[in-house]
Amino acid sequence: MGTQYDVAIIGLGPAGATLARCLNRSLKVIAIDLKLDENNGFSKPCGGLLAPDGQKALARFNLTLPKKILVDPQIFSVKTIDLDSGLTRYYQRFYINLSRHKFDLWLKSLIPSNVDVYDNSRCSSVEKCDGGYEITFSNNGISQTVTAKYLVGADGANSIVRKTFFPKRKIRSYVAIQQWFNEKNSQPFYSCVFDSKNTDCYSWSISKDGYFIYGGAFPAKNSRERFEDQKRKLIKLGFHFGEPIKTEACMVFRPSSPFDFYCGRDGIFLIGEAAGYISPSSLEGISSAIDSGYILSKALSDKNPNRSYFKCTLKIRLKLYLKILKCPFMYFPPLRYIVMKSKLDSIDVI
Repeated sequence: MGTQYDVAIIGLGPAGATLARCLNRSLKVIAIDLKLDENNGFSKPCGGLLAPDGQKALARFNLTLPKKILVDPQIFSVKTIDLDSGLTRYYQRFYINLSRHKFDLWLKSLIPSNVDVYDNSRCSSVEKCDGGYEITFSNNGISQTVTAKYLVGADGANSIVRKTFFPKRKIRSYVAIQQWFNEKNSQPFYSCVFDSKNTDCYSWSISKDGYFIYGGAFPAKNSRERFEDQKRKLIKLGFHFGEPIKTEACMVFRPSSPFDFYCGRDGIFLIGEAAGYISPSSLEGISSAIDSGYILSKALSDKNPNRSYFKCTLKIRLKLYLKILKCPFMYFPPLRYIVMKSKLDSIDVI
């Protein structure tokens, strides 16, 4: 191909799709993405709950969710289970239950036609070249190469852009595993599970349109064994799983230091989870993905876009750093026991 672009975006999740939608239309843009349609391409293991921060990010653009994205039921509380102490508490939450894959496809559908979008495409290499960067990708089995002045990694925790150009920028990571089952629980519910013997992060479950989804973030070593052991513990507490319909897995970042966030340099930009912009307490990343994508769309019009992008994403980094400080109250078992035992802000379910 050899086509020259102004901007090349790798990945069209919430971060990449927002950037592609908001960029100045005078720019020549290519976007490379694995997703194809509702039944094909990459589908991220995710509980599919739109948190208030994500809702706020959409509200800034005056966007409204189409009905086809929402799923049944809408749940107003989270059943928090601490397998270490045996305590269970209910807390009110204002989440929207949706199909994460359909949500990503909807954001992708808003990208204007001037952007060259390549679906069902996997980026195989990114290299520095004269005047910018060379991107090689496979589209429907055919290898193609383009060049771009600016390169944007919007491809999540397993970002080829981050790994290629910033390999020393390590960040704590986990394997997110999620399984789908036919719903067999008598009452639909959303749960948050803590189990320090299997992971120092957390797990989740959610009912969606006749399915029961269970997933969690686990250390890479023996991740599948940890996942299965946790399921066995929950069966004893009344969870009904049955045979899994499908199993999904991917890498997920979980920042633990303000130095984990990285914006890029020299015409390379990282947005969304590729930049480390994901909550270390809840793993919520949609809000920061949308915000960072929008900020970069404006920064690319400046004379020094890397400096402008770094400066304007300070608010995102500060927000996530505060969540790092919050983590001990959720993930240090003695402190979590005190909070749950006190019943602070919990609901007495009748």
